[in-house]
Amino acid sequence: MYREFFGLKEKPFSVTSDPNFLFLSRIHKEALSHLIYGIKERKGFLEITGEIGAGKTTLCRALLNELDSDTKTAFVFNSTLPELQLLQAILEDYGLKVEKRTKIALLRQFNNFLIDELSKGHNVILIIDEAQNLKIRTLEEIRMLSNLETDKAKLFQIILVGQPQLKKKLEAPELVQLRQRIGVRFHLTPLDGDDVKNYIYHRLAVAGSDGQIQFDDAALKEVHRYSGGIPRIINMICDKALLLAYVMETRMVISSIVERSIRELEGVVE
Repeated sequence: MYREFFGLKEKPFSVTSDPNFLFLSRIHKEALSHLIYGIKERKGFLEITGEIGAGKTTLCRALLNELDSDTKTAFVFNSTLPELQLLQAILEDYGLKVEKRTKIALLRQFNNFLIDELSKGHNVILIIDEAQNLKIRTLEEIRMLSNLETDKAKLFQIILVGQPQLKKKLEAPELVQLRQRIGVRFHLTPLDGDDVKNYIYHRLAVAGSDGQIQFDDAALKEVHRYSGGIPRIINMICDKALLLAYVMETRMVISSIVERSIRELEGVVE
């Protein structure tokens, strides 16, 4: 609705995880570096945690764009699947046609796939999103998958991505062996005030803004205060603020516009 008014080619504050809009704050750059290091060094298990909306999934999508064609990837979004269905989903995401739907057959097929990829000099990555939802037993099964390795190299790397509850779940006594195999851990913290400003203008620029859209200092402080530096909440506030600015026919977003946007998001009727 407001894109034409602001001269934008797309909505700058969509809440979908579009890697084209990835804003690499200091903390996100550090997280991406950790992931790439863990993959190249074949560290086995990698753990990325962060609050809801901190940009974990977007970060993973950006990682996929950084990897070359010699790295095969699977991205599992449904972490609530039963163990056998989860294993089947993993194989299918690698492009494998499942031959037999038994655990032994699936593991054999997966192992053959991994050995074949290793012989080609390829690395294999498995990303499991919302990993805090995985049952203890399923996490142990995933650890067992990591036993598929040669004497010299791990056949694939597993990235567990989840909310802070994942860290607590991994502290369970039953998961001590899995915990010991995590070679890289990183927690995404919220954006600070400067990063919130840079994040907003970064997304506006990617969406095609010519710089006419401005947020004054008070508006930026209010966005940071309410969002707590969480990108998803920033997006929700700013999307609503641009809509209100369009209705008011202004390209300057001031604090009163942001405050009204927040009230509308909270369902406060004026």
